Amino acid sequence: MNGVPEDLIVYEIALVVPKRNINEENKCYDCVEVLVNEFRNVGLIVERVLGLSDEFIKLAAPLETLGRVAAKMQMKKTTHIGIDLQFEWEEIKAFVRQPDGSLFSWCERFQCYRHLIYKIVNKKNSDVTLKFDGKEIQWEAGKSLLQRLELEGIVKQVFPLHDEIKRKKLLRSWALNWWDFTAQPIDEIYAYFGTKIAVYFAFLGMYTRWMIFPATFGLILQLIDFGSLKLLVFPAFFISIVLWAVLFFQFWKRKNSALSARWHLNFSVSTSEGYKLSGREWNSLQPPLELVKNSGIDKTKEKEALQRYEWFGYLKRFRNDVIIILSIICLQLPFELAYAHLYEVLKSDMVKFGLTVVYLLVIQYFTKIGGKISIRLIKHENNENTEYQADSLVYKVFGLYFMQSYIGVFYHALLHRNFMTLRQVLIQRLILYEVLENLVENSLPYLKYSYKKYRAVRNKKKREKGLIGKIQFATRVEKEYLKPTYSASISEELEDGLFDDFLELALQFGMIMMFACAFPLAFAFSALNNIAEMRTDALKLLAMLRRPVPRAAATIGAWLNIFQFLILMSICTNSALLVWLYDQEGKWKIEPGLAAILVMEHVLLLIKFGFSRFVPEEPAWVRAKRMKNATQAQDMCSKQLLRTISGREKAFGGYIRRKKPDGTNKTQSCRNQ
Repeated sequence: MNGVPEDLIVYEIALVVPKRNINEENKCYDCVEVLVNEFRNVGLIVERVLGLSDEFIKLAAPLETLGRVAAKMQMKKTTHIGIDLQFEWEEIKAFVRQPDGSLFSWCERFQCYRHLIYKIVNKKNSDVTLKFDGKEIQWEAGKSLLQRLELEGIVKQVFPLHDEIKRKKLLRSWALNWWDFTAQPIDEIYAYFGTKIAVYFAFLGMYTRWMIFPATFGLILQLIDFGSLKLLVFPAFFISIVLWAVLFFQFWKRKNSALSARWHLNFSVSTSEGYKLSGREWNSLQPPLELVKNSGIDKTKEKEALQRYEWFGYLKRFRNDVIIILSIICLQLPFELAYAHLYEVLKSDMVKFGLTVVYLLVIQYFTKIGGKISIRLIKHENNENTEYQADSLVYKVFGLYFMQSYIGVFYHALLHRNFMTLRQVLIQRLILYEVLENLVENSLPYLKYSYKKYRAVRNKKKREKGLIGKIQFATRVEKEYLKPTYSASISEELEDGLFDDFLELALQFGMIMMFACAFPLAFAFSALNNIAEMRTDALKLLAMLRRPVPRAAATIGAWLNIFQFLILMSICTNSALLVWLYDQEGKWKIEPGLAAILVMEHVLLLIKFGFSRFVPEEPAWVRAKRMKNATQAQDMCSKQLLRTISGREKAFGGYIRRKKPDGTNKTQSCRNQ
């Protein structure tokens, strides 16, 4: 496991409780002591650390503890023959290990930890009375102890801990390695942070490498004066960047598919050509299990119930989308147009600066309101899981950001048709905005951390008057507790900090693509910004923030559709920019050049949709592996079913009961989940 044995004790979870003094006679009834003993009873290794004002309970789990709880959770893992089966600790050698050599991924380990600590329940038939600083707490029968203590405010937080050995290794090989501009240890990032963050950095690295071509082309256009040939060079640049964007996202899908196969993420096995990553089928509205179970034997009623559930889900989603779109059109659009118009007609720079300050304050308020409304609407949609809810939130909130980011640029481009003014606006939006955004994004966590440290020291001095000298934080776990979380600016319950990182990329991509013909040099600026973004984001995750909670989403989710939408918008906007470049007199005559632009626009739209067939979305080796696994699964199930039919074995609901050597029954699934 990269030189780190699996039996090495690594504390990966921490709990925070208030520091207090307890008497020996009350120790057996103290709720924190009971919690610690329960942790040890389920097989966890516990270490208790005293901080300045709190006590920290660090948890580690041996491999056997994780394996047995994974079997209890009926966790599905990939076997050596490519079939995903329910994990069994006794059959550990049958399951494939992770790229770093570990048996469980970080996401799987985190799920096991949560199951272990939150499934500690009162197994007695009566309530248990616990104490905390003289206060009595009733632990009800069948209820979770940790949830009860969280409700009482005794357990302040539960958060993942950084692994110092792996963290320092990633700092050297990734965050501080500026010599390899776009090279990243993606497998190590996946092992340490989980799937979602690893996919983001894989996307960012590939996006930056691919940007070298349009950046070089744009730099040539900016440095060389082509004179009258610019009427031919700019259309060629426009065609090339559209083809570049379309090809990039097709090859990204291939890379995403290859990463999923390399990391042994679950696939739904099928012998057909189409497949979906499990849990990520975009247009499916799966009915809840209770609806299927309670539908009864009547097939007609069952069909009606499922259809009703499906169409009500679509209608609810459509209703919510209409509410958001109408709100943007009726409320935000007039505000954005008014700001753009006032900024254009005002002459004083001081007044413009004041207007911009007011605009930024108001737009932040608009965005927060829009995010809260979107979250309330999403709660009434029939979304399968948290990832689907997060995707729905991304679509709705991006509409707000799209309006506030681009409407001013559209205003200058459509009404004034001045390339010089448009370039000035783009430079302001791209360079100044991205520089300020990176400064705020990377300095704000450090400022928050410094303020929390100062407040903790000040409170310590207030409680214990007479302390002399500098107060030091002796434990790393307390320093991690004071660090900010990797949270989203819009909704912490559905999204983490990746929302802001992907939003920044999407807004940048839209700006450089939709106005490529007006400012080709923007690609070079964006490439330099993304090279710095990779390292600063890595440093932020490894040094400035707590270790994020892992997410198992295997794709970039809703952002892929947003990027595709921006490509379509760029075809339309750049065609309009080329028309204005040809039609400088504003007479809109359908001359050969203008007609050629209109034809080119339609051809590019056809190419955009045709390339999805030209470039397969998964590599040949991934497809061959999937087909091989599907065939093996079919063969195994066929043999088991034939034996069952012949009476040698009995199957119950798709599970085969076999006899173990000791005479007991063992249940095994013959279906690939």
